[in-house]
Amino acid sequence: MTDPVQDDGPQPLPPPPSAGSGYSTSRTVRTGEVDPLRRLRLDSIARYLQDVAGDDLEATGHARTDPYWIVRRTVIDVIEPICWPATVHLQRWCSGLSTRWANMRVRLTAEHRDGPDDDGPRPDGLVETEAFWINVNAHGVPARISDEGFATLSATTETHRLRWAAMTTPPPAGSPGPDQPEDRPHILRSTDFDLLQHVNNAAYLDAVEDELVDHQDLLRQRHRIVIEYSHPVVPGSSMTIRRRRSGHRLQMWMTVDDRVAATVTVTGQPDDRQES
Repeated sequence: MTDPVQDDGPQPLPPPPSAGSGYSTSRTVRTGEVDPLRRLRLDSIARYLQDVAGDDLEATGHARTDPYWIVRRTVIDVIEPICWPATVHLQRWCSGLSTRWANMRVRLTAEHRDGPDDDGPRPDGLVETEAFWINVNAHGVPARISDEGFATLSATTETHRLRWAAMTTPPPAGSPGPDQPEDRPHILRSTDFDLLQHVNNAAYLDAVEDELVDHQDLLRQRHRIVIEYSHPVVPGSSMTIRRRRSGHRLQMWMTVDDRVAATVTVTGQPDDRQES
């Protein structure tokens, strides 16, 4: 992976080693997963990634050997939006790993069906993703991947010494300047919390969707979302969001008790619409 905020724009995610690499499944886009324009929301994509990860563990038998994983970062490249109604095909494989963590790629391809208000066929959807997953024990402490799990994951990549490198930047010091919006609160709901009593990683993207309502131009072009999770957020917390827009880049910092819980970068590519 390369830094997505460089001036020449985000670099493409690597393709799968072969058409049949890894684990594959399909699902139907539901109306509760899309916005008013029928676009598959970012939080819905993140939930797809969670679901296919669990299905993958069950299919390989590693739900027994390596049952606990947490997400440190998710990269979502929306190349062609997925819309309702559609069937989405998900292909998941490992693109790099070390003894305690792995980069997991998921390619989402969508076959769109005619919607009730469509004037004609729509291009099939394509979303590329990569997530940095950390293997943990039952107490949430990073742990070594089992020998069986390592063998399965390493079959699709030659990168076996994966290292962490941040792809987002820390928040600017001080209060927002006169040309920047004021920090705003984000209300956390009881349904945002998972079985570990932490805000689920997909729930953070609800806040990103709220912010993108005022940045529709980014959604109308090819765009990349990078979200990195720094500190868990527990029930009873109050979250504040700082955001800054510069050109085709939107940055967000989600803070709790003056600590950054998650950092988000949304980068548009208005002049780089590649055919899928």
